[in-house]
This record gives sequence, structure tokens and C-alpha cells, in this order.
Amino acid sequence: MTARRTHRWPRPLDNAARRIWYGGDYNPEQWPESVWDEDIELMNQAGVNIVSLGIFAWSAIEPEEGVYDFGWLDRIIDKLYHAGIAVDLASATASPPLWLTQKHPEVLWKDERGDACWPGARQHWRPTSPIFREYALRLCRAMAQHYRDNPAIVAWHVSNEYGCHNRFDYSDDAMRAFQRWCKERYGDIEAVNDAWGTYFWSQRMTDFSQIIPPRYIGEGNFMNPGKLLDFKRFCSDALKEFFKAERDALAEITPNIPLTTNFMVSAPGNALDYDDWGHEVDFVSNDHYFTAGSRHLDELAYSSSLVDGISRKQPWFLMEHSTSAVNWRGINYRKEPGQLERDAMAHLAMGADAICFFQWRQSQAGAEKFHSGMVPHAGRNSQVYRDVCALGNDLDTLSQAGLPGTTLSQARIAVVYDYASEWATEHTATPTQQVRHWTEPLDWFTALADCGLTADVVPLAGDWDRYEMVVLPSVYLLGENDARRVRDYVAAGGKLFATYYTGISDERDHVWLGGYPGAIRDVVGVRSEEFAPMGDDDGVLDHLDLSNGTVAHDIAEVITSTADSARILATYQADSWTGMNGVPAITVNTYGEGRAAYVGCRLGADGLAASLPSMFEAMDVSVPAWQGSGDILRVVREGRGDGEHEAPRFTFQFNRTHHPVAADIEGRTIVASLAEDHGDGTATIAPNGVIVSMG
Repeated sequence: MTARRTHRWPRPLDNAARRIWYGGDYNPEQWPESVWDEDIELMNQAGVNIVSLGIFAWSAIEPEEGVYDFGWLDRIIDKLYHAGIAVDLASATASPPLWLTQKHPEVLWKDERGDACWPGARQHWRPTSPIFREYALRLCRAMAQHYRDNPAIVAWHVSNEYGCHNRFDYSDDAMRAFQRWCKERYGDIEAVNDAWGTYFWSQRMTDFSQIIPPRYIGEGNFMNPGKLLDFKRFCSDALKEFFKAERDALAEITPNIPLTTNFMVSAPGNALDYDDWGHEVDFVSNDHYFTAGSRHLDELAYSSSLVDGISRKQPWFLMEHSTSAVNWRGINYRKEPGQLERDAMAHLAMGADAICFFQWRQSQAGAEKFHSGMVPHAGRNSQVYRDVCALGNDLDTLSQAGLPGTTLSQARIAVVYDYASEWATEHTATPTQQVRHWTEPLDWFTALADCGLTADVVPLAGDWDRYEMVVLPSVYLLGENDARRVRDYVAAGGKLFATYYTGISDERDHVWLGGYPGAIRDVVGVRSEEFAPMGDDDGVLDHLDLSNGTVAHDIAEVITSTADSARILATYQADSWTGMNGVPAITVNTYGEGRAAYVGCRLGADGLAASLPSMFEAMDVSVPAWQGSGDILRVVREGRGDGEHEAPRFTFQFNRTHHPVAADIEGRTIVASLAEDHGDGTATIAPNGVIVSMG
């Protein structure tokens, strides 16, 4: 992992005071110029102060090879600048024009069967193509030269959502790049053989030229898991190297303009190793789209907390979210009243200093015409646009109160997420296909919120060992260094919560021997010999009741022994034929100066929330009374004092329920959406409501 770039944030126009950036993707090339003036009028009315331009405009900027048309882009940038609206300018390389792919079809990525991804959508290019890189970097340099002195440009938006559609490429270009990647990572072919366990099924290689991508191997066959894991690492790195080439081409000409690219961090969003990518941007940006239903707020807050962890608590930029429905799900639910502002405030609470949407004006044609916008098809006389204006007003209030530059306060507990563990658990030959890494961290975040604790979500490579408590939720891969960090943390007095599927294999996906969880078996004080998957086939184990009243589904571990220092908090209650009756399910072990709880089964958020009080008690964890109900998600951002003035502190309180909830106000209320401050230090927050206080 490379050294982290210095954090650089987009500066306001004309040395103005720092404000929360507010706006969205703007695609003026989709509209006649007669609409532009109305757009800017509506932007000013809504409080918009930044837009992203040119993301999919390559064919409009370079309509023919080597022929550039900057005129239209110059005109709209000039209009925006004179209206006080800054520009986050894209490199425009996200989707190549048809003249390029017609001339060079060899830049198109190929699937595992060797079929080309033809033009017709977007991201139909392969990151390992030297030809495509040449064309893309030429455009980057032309953009940078043309706009190097333009005062409206406050940031470069490099490409767009790398890997959204072209994460995997199985072409010969990719094959050669994968071979080079393996040689750089391992040095010699025998080290690759060892990492991939190639004596299994006679897959041993004698030369790097024998390495091919994990192409189609027939239905029902199983790809080498070590190879597949490394290919996923390679694909993240290949796209990252392409980003770095674009970034450096722009930075060479415009060194004073900070650069970013929009990640796609969400609970199930694991296409790239975004924590690794976080080292390569000047400021972290993210696109997030809501999950409809009961997990809406929790998943959003969880994902934003992970972005904050990737950003190492430096301010980050919400580059895209939606005002209402998206277009790409089977059923595209709209947002409920209040959720437009509530969602924006949740991202803000978790460390964002920029709130932007896709997109400004809802498209009239194209595949995204039913994706909501800040100005919907209904126009300015619409509830969505009125909500956009109300949000802009509240963001201005928070800017004037001093929120920009404050950071998310460190929580008491960290929930760890690991991209490589997710990739490893995606393999098709595992104890059960119903279990992945990514679901368990989200369940813990929700369960902790149910108990009144808002967690920080921290990447495995982050500083999780600085927290009072740490959760390792199905962190399947733990190498020696990370296992040592766990031992040192608990031995020094830390309080660890670990679950099934944690520490099963090392970073090569080689199983730790001697019983599960092999990497940290001594720390948690249990030894499991087998997994006990559960399913819905006739006559098999479909669930397990626990003695504490909760129910396990999908998977449990057959714990056969516990250390003398371990205390059993719950066991399974099952028929004798299952072999699980009386088997330990939840334990707490003393290790050094600390304690480690182990949850040996999948309980889901509800089961975890019900089990946490007994674990807290056994681990001597106190939960303040005000944190007990779980009806409110409470998040704090704070700044640093200057010796003369007290540091600003902002408390966000969100209603997690579908009924009104009471809240105590901490300081003075400065924003209330679907909430009422009663003036006596208390408030009522309606469903989808939020109240922000300062003090």
C-alpha cells in the first residue's frame, strides 16, 4: 500500500468562506442552451454552489479524433462562474465515443467466455488496453491545458465510478497485465504456486506465461480460490493504475487543483478495494443510493461511516445520491416524505462536507430518464424541488454555524470491514452460499444502534485498535500481522467481539489449522471443529434455538472445547440427532488485560441486539442510560478549539422508527426537519425526521 496523499479540499470561489458544497451532476449537453439560464436561476434559488460537469461528454468534447469542441463547455462554465457556482470538472473519459471503438474494437473488455462488451451502454473499455490509455490520457491533457487557468474549476472528477461495469476483463491485455502483477507480487512462479495451492488438481505452473485470468471453466466447476482472490485484487489494482495515470496527467498541468474519483461504497458495494484507493485521491468521494425498506437509514449511516473510515476522518465528498427513485432496480421505490433531507443529513453527520445528487435536471431521454433529479420531470412546481430548496437553506445554516471542517467524533466501538474477506467468501465452494462477509458488519452496526450505540465502521487496515471496543464480524481472512494486532489489542485491555467465519484463513486463503478460528483461537478461547450450515431442504437443520431466547440461521460453528478462562453465555437447545444440543454458542474469554466475546453463529441484527446486554455485562461494558432505547441514531461532529474559543460541537439525532420519538436537545437547535423543539430542552422527532443542535 502506497503512502497516503496529502488531503486537499476544493477551495471556495474567489477566496470566499468555506461552506458545505451543495449541488449535483449537471449535463447541459443533454439540453438546448435555452434551458441553461433557467437552470442557473433554479440553482441559485436552491442554494447550489457546485456542479459536476462533463462526466459522459467525451463525444461532445471530441466529436472526431483530435478535433475538440470546448465552446459549449466554456459557455456553461462561464455562466456558472458568474452565478457563483463552482465546477467539479470531469476528465470525460468514463465512456469512449463510437469513433474510437469503431477504429479500435480491441479496447473493448471481454467476459469470461471471450465475448466482447460492445458499445451501447457505458464503461465498455478495458483498463489494461495501452491503446485506450493513449486516447484517454490525450483527452486528459487537452482538458487540463484548456482549463488550467479557469477560476471556476475547483476540483477534477477523474473518470466516473471505476469498475461499475468493467470491473472484470478477461482479454489478452488483461492476461498479460495479470501475469506482470503476479510477478511483481510474488517474484517467482513457485511463490505463486504456493499461494494458490496449485498441487491441488494438478494446476502447478512452471512459467508466468501459464497464468491466465479465471476464464470460463464449465458449468459446475470450481475456480482455484487463491487465483480468483488474487484476480479480484489485480482487477482493483488495474483500474487503480489507470486512475493514477489519468490523475497524474491532469496534475502535471494543473498541480493546484485537487483530484478525486467517485467510489461506490455501500454495505454490499465491494467491487474495488476502496480503502486502498483512498490513499490515491486528494479527497475521498462517494456515490451512495438508498436501500428501500427497514434498513434504509441504518445501511446509509453504516456506509457513510465506512467512507469516513476510508477517509481517515478527513472531510469527504458525497458526489451522488438520489432525491427520490433510481432507475436500475427491479422496483424503483420513491423516497418517503422527509427522506430527501434526512438522508442528506445522515451523510453529513457521518463526515461529509459536500452533499450532491445525481442529477440536477431529470433526463428527458436515455436509460436514466426515470432516475430522479433535483429538478424532476414535473419541474420547479414540485415537492422534490421544494425539498431541494429547503435542504439548501439548511445546509447554508449549518455552514454559517461552522460545521465545515469539523469531523465525526470517534465512537466507543469500531466495526471492522475487509474487502479481501468479502471477495474470499464469494467463492462458490464454501460451507454455505448463504453467508458472505458484508452482511455481518451491517447487522452489528444495526444491533449496536438498537442498543443505543453508534459505531464507527473501520477498514481492517485502519486504526481500529484505538477504540475501547472492536467487532470482527466474519473477517474471514486474517494474516499473521492482523492476528498479532488482535492479540496485542486484547492483551493490552481491549474488548473484542468476534464472530463465526473470523480468522479462518490467512491472506492467501490458506486455512489456519488446528481448529477454528485458527488465527485467534487463543484470544477468544474456543475451538471449533466443523461448520454446521442450516438450510430449508427437507429433513435438515433449518435453525438453532439459543438458551438466551435468540435463534441462529444459516450457519453455526461446532465448538467442541472452551478455555478455562472462558465463560459460556449461551448454548444451543436442539434435538439430540443434531449433535448441537448444549454446544456453546456465545462465550466471553479473558485474555491478558482484556476480554473477547465470541458469537459462533449467525443471529441477525435482532438476535445480536438481544444478546448484546449479557455480553456487555460479562465484558464490564457500561452503556449510559440515554443510549438505551435505540429509537434514535445519535451522531456527533466536532471541531478543534483555538485556545480562546470553545470547539464547535454538532449533535445529529435521527428517528430510526415509524413513530414519533422524544429527544433531549443538546445545546440550541439549528436545523429541524420533521421535528419540533419544545423550548424546554426536549423535542419530538417524527418518522424520517432529524434535529441538529449545537453546543
